[in-house]
Amino acid sequence: MNGGTHHAPAVSNGSMGEQLIIAAFSLMFFPLVLVVTLVIVLATFGKSFGIRDAYVALLLKVFEACRHKVQVKSGYGGLEATDDSEDEDEEINKKDEMGLEAGDTQIIEKDFELSATKGLEKPSWAPFKKEFELSDVFYFSKCGMEAIIDDNVTKRFSAEELPAWNLLTRTQKPHQFMSIRMTLFWCIGCVVRYMMLLPFRVTIAFIGIMWMMISTAFIGYLPTGSFKRTLNRWATLMSFRILVRACSGVIRFHNRENMAQSGICVANHTSPIDVIILSCDNCYAMIGQAHGGFLGTLQRSLARATAHIWFERSESKDRTLVAKRLSSHITTENNLPILIFPEGTCINNTSVMMFKKGSFEVSSIIYPVAIKYDPQFGDAFWNSSKHSWTQHLLQIMSSWALVCDVWYLPPMIRQENESAVKFANRVKSEIARQGGLVDLEWDGGLKRAAVKESMKGVPQEQYSNILKVD
Repeated sequence: MNGGTHHAPAVSNGSMGEQLIIAAFSLMFFPLVLVVTLVIVLATFGKSFGIRDAYVALLLKVFEACRHKVQVKSGYGGLEATDDSEDEDEEINKKDEMGLEAGDTQIIEKDFELSATKGLEKPSWAPFKKEFELSDVFYFSKCGMEAIIDDNVTKRFSAEELPAWNLLTRTQKPHQFMSIRMTLFWCIGCVVRYMMLLPFRVTIAFIGIMWMMISTAFIGYLPTGSFKRTLNRWATLMSFRILVRACSGVIRFHNRENMAQSGICVANHTSPIDVIILSCDNCYAMIGQAHGGFLGTLQRSLARATAHIWFERSESKDRTLVAKRLSSHITTENNLPILIFPEGTCINNTSVMMFKKGSFEVSSIIYPVAIKYDPQFGDAFWNSSKHSWTQHLLQIMSSWALVCDVWYLPPMIRQENESAVKFANRVKSEIARQGGLVDLEWDGGLKRAAVKESMKGVPQEQYSNILKVD
């Protein structure tokens, strides 16, 4: 009889698929939680298993293999590919002959330059005194055309061009098919960076930011004293170390014995990420313009726990007020060293531009720091005219890694009768020398502001002094 027969309920294909998805997420969830927890614990104590260093070393091998593949595909393989070191030596010698500094690139060879402070730098063969000649106008025209073709300012506000492709999607050239293997490398890189590294890094960054906001809010209620300072130091270091892990940061600190414990610390400026880089090794007070949005939230969080100097845009024009607040901070006992970026704007880490003299008028002792990023693994430069702060963060976290060197330089003391401007230039030159950057005297503010009339008048006055007057 059929009435006594029992059939098992049928399982639909849809419910089976849902169960498989749930099972897959369950299997991935616990290892992910374990890895995140391990990263947080290691960051808390500033320790590492060396996984990031091994990861960076592997990337270098991949980049080298891809560079060799591009050379061979472009017809530069074989014997020529073995002469890279000789070509590099020839390029270095050529730069020395042209008077170029390390890290500088020049499209054309110039024999007439315009300097921000020295005006017209004439060739050695030019006479000291001469009669006026109508042909003199051609020298100025030539200098102007050379500046249009290859000036020393504009190219400092765009991403640094790499000699070899680093398999990132953000390039300034259209796609060029090289080989199936190269295309496969690029596709795998996109999957690794956007599907694996980016979600993991965003999770780590979220934990670091939440910890910063919660810990500083709690510390802000404590009475001022040694316990509050100690707790703030521990919480701040922990927060920034977690944030560095969110960028797969590999940072090499040099000469820690020169680290600032008080006073004014100055550094070259590439991105607000500079603050995270330096603050995972030492605690600093910050000075800068108050921002809104996400960056402003972080500023207000930090200000709850210790003394920072955030000023409004209207106050930034009042140099006396800012200098007074800065002087009050460094003369107050037990205050943290204050971190300042005297360039006043972000530069693409190929050069150091003019330092504003304000901080060098306040203190006679300055602690310089040089920061140099490795552009092979990602572009750390923040082009604020093109990208918001959040977009910049996402670009950093979707890059391969954040690799940089930090040098703590010996404290520099203002000499007797040395002006603040000369002191600032001396510190700037030392930072550029240590970081292998180009030392420029131009103001980074030229990115947005027009050239001052006083600067235009320097070469005019200089030329008038060259002319013979009866």
